[in-house]
Amino acid sequence: MASAPAFPVPATVAAHLPTGLLIGGEWRPSSSGATFPVHDPATGTDLFDVADATPQDGLAALTAAHEALPAWRAVAPRDRAELLRAVFETVTTRTEDFAALITAEGGKPLAESRAEVAYGAEYVRWYSEQAVRINGMTRTAPSGANRQLVLRRGVGPALLITPWNFPLAMATRKIAPALAAGCTVVIKPAGLTPLTTAYFAEVVRAELAERGLPPGVINVVPTSSSGDLVGPLLADPRLRKLSFTGSTEVGRVLLAGAAQGILRTSMELGGNAPFLVFEDADIPAAVQGAVVAKMRNAGQTCVAANRFLVHRSVVEEFSAGLTAAFEKLVTGPGSAPGTTVGPLIEAGAVDRVEEVVAQAVDDGATVTTGGGRPARRGHFYSPTVLTGVSPDARAVREELFGPVAPVVTFDTEDEGMDLANSTEFGLVAYAYTRDVGRAFRVAERIESGMLGLNRGMISDASAPFGGVKASGLGREGGEAGIEEYLESTYVAL
Repeated sequence: MASAPAFPVPATVAAHLPTGLLIGGEWRPSSSGATFPVHDPATGTDLFDVADATPQDGLAALTAAHEALPAWRAVAPRDRAELLRAVFETVTTRTEDFAALITAEGGKPLAESRAEVAYGAEYVRWYSEQAVRINGMTRTAPSGANRQLVLRRGVGPALLITPWNFPLAMATRKIAPALAAGCTVVIKPAGLTPLTTAYFAEVVRAELAERGLPPGVINVVPTSSSGDLVGPLLADPRLRKLSFTGSTEVGRVLLAGAAQGILRTSMELGGNAPFLVFEDADIPAAVQGAVVAKMRNAGQTCVAANRFLVHRSVVEEFSAGLTAAFEKLVTGPGSAPGTTVGPLIEAGAVDRVEEVVAQAVDDGATVTTGGGRPARRGHFYSPTVLTGVSPDARAVREELFGPVAPVVTFDTEDEGMDLANSTEFGLVAYAYTRDVGRAFRVAERIESGMLGLNRGMISDASAPFGGVKASGLGREGGEAGIEEYLESTYVAL
């Protein structure tokens, strides 16, 4: 099905990796016959050519999802749960295969890729358990004249648009609750990393086929022209749900398109996460948490700490500790033993980070470590700490999506909170303090959907993930995640 890749993907994966479109239970080429290449960001070499879906292919996938919906809705919750549980078991069994594929197309170190497999699989297990807990309601009306019955069911065919940075976890976070709720799906994976999603979709397809369930429950349409493919889907009245993870700029465009059909939407958009370090913080713990919050996937995550807001009395100690920690990181191909920081996803990403750092230095910031590209092939940028950064610097105002930590100083709690909230974004924030009262004040004042208190990791399949303000609408994960795929019918008895 595919030619041998440059990266040593296990032969069991390379030989059976689907590179076509999944429509109605069958892998097929694009209707135009066109393909596009998927690159290894550590070397820039091509891995595989993937079918390039046309707008007609997207509509064919929606047709398959629409036709499969009645039968899938009628499948017993327990049977949907058992299918998802079987998918979880298969993914877990194939951890090394999935991890190698994630590293090949996304670049992250193998240890991080294995962690993504565990994290992504957990969404499948969690929603296998939630499929049998979709509750309605019945009660006597306050007037006593009748009874009220509320029924819950899946909203219908859903379009799921996933980003490139977590090609397994972002897919499972959407697919698992949709299937548990009784929805059918069309997935458009990111063009930079479509292979892992396709490999996962094949696991689901195979389980559906083995159990004699509708083949059009899951459909996959990778494309090099997202706008051309997505526009007709949003305009089609058969589509009832849109879930998107990506930039706020693209999210605004998709929301405008979704308004045509009054679609249910879940939008996990951009972030600009503050990392607050107060004067009473445990500084070694804050440094350790900062590395976790900043450097996962080389800083290319929506929940990466983006602005390090540090009290003046501890800024020197914190900056020195962060610099020392960054200097211990090992930059290299994700497949190389000992690598802790992989490449950025493409050449343009490196160019942008380089430009932002140069502007910060021109404005008076100091580079304490890093500050440039290492002398090696691939899309790499060295882990970088900037001190003395202005709150108005581009490195602070924009989401960096790279291994750069700009440090900004504040003098009072109020000033720190004002800086933390001085952005249109509100996805996640981090704060380090040993003052319980302050911890509660921060939790109550912070303008973000999530807060990590004295820890640099917040993601959990059983918790609601999402933001406020320009960082999105709705939640993924936890009990809230399946609600995004359900609608209610009220019956007066």
